[in-house]
Amino acid sequence: MHRYTTTAIVLHWLIALLIVATFTLGLVMTDIPGLTPTKLKYFSWHKWAGVTVLGLAALRLLWRLLRHPPAYADEMPAWQRGAAHGLHWLLYLLMFGVPLSGYFYSLAAGVPVVYFGILELPVLIGADPALKTVLKDVHYWLNMLLALLVGLHVAAAFKHLLVDRDGVMARMLPGPATPPKESP
Repeated sequence: MHRYTTTAIVLHWLIALLIVATFTLGLVMTDIPGLTPTKLKYFSWHKWAGVTVLGLAALRLLWRLLRHPPAYADEMPAWQRGAAHGLHWLLYLLMFGVPLSGYFYSLAAGVPVVYFGILELPVLIGADPALKTVLKDVHYWLNMLLALLVGLHVAAAFKHLLVDRDGVMARMLPGPATPPKESP
């Protein structure tokens, strides 16, 4: 079975780790009462990670458009191939939608995004309390949807690894390729 390219594998796992870390940091920082130095630091880290995810997602999408992913095994039912394809594109959409909604939420709150405290990103909209409220909800619910779909993606990967044993998950694992194991 063919594998993803090393570039695709590195981008996949780097983005996955950043998404989990950024999501976790978002939950932690919003649970801190008041406006403390620690909370402000976490908000900065959260924004920096979100901007990084957005940039890496753009690279990953470009890479995927230039290098088609390996085909699924012929034994995989058509509905599973279709579901996997649809889920991957939803994940791509959310890798853009979540950070962009957070970026515009921050701008609507009147807080510029300064990447790593050095590079101020363009202020595309002004402060707007009504829009801030809407974008806060949009950012939250897109995050919840992303968490749900990531969970579904992980569950499907483990199904292929433990139940189907068809080598699908091995296509994206770092390290040397290993052939799928025969079912008992």
